[in-house]
Amino acid sequence: MNQQPENLNALTNYLDFSVPGEGSLIMALQKAQSIFGYIPKDAMILIAQKLDIPVSKVYGVVTFYSFFQTEPKGRNDIKVCTGTACFVRKADKVLRYLEDSIGIKCGETRKDLEYSLDSVRCVGACGLAPVIEINGEIHGNLSNDEIDKLLGRTR
Repeated sequence: MNQQPENLNALTNYLDFSVPGEGSLIMALQKAQSIFGYIPKDAMILIAQKLDIPVSKVYGVVTFYSFFQTEPKGRNDIKVCTGTACFVRKADKVLRYLEDSIGIKCGETRKDLEYSLDSVRCVGACGLAPVIEINGEIHGNLSNDEIDKLLGRTR
């Protein structure tokens, strides 16, 4: 998940078989993110060159879609649902507890890349509120003890 020369080579190999133009941009960005774990500036520049489109266009698409990341994420990507049902059931306390437990604020990634913490508007599991998602897995009806157990499993 880092910017090693072999990662740029893998992206170059993929792009060599892509049709130039904006029609290939989303797939190229998805490939870059799968290679690096995020989309670094060097990858955006390479994609722009290979697809013959402006870097500003590539950057605009990357920053428009929330799926794309421009910074490395932690090995354990935690998202706290702050939608209406979760908010009413004290998602703010869950978020504060997680911030204290893993030592970062919402929107940050720990320097050791062990954890990332974000909030999202809804994960579609309102009946389980409050809900968190860890690496794509949903966990609901959370207490602090349950959060500690989940964090213990990620360490």
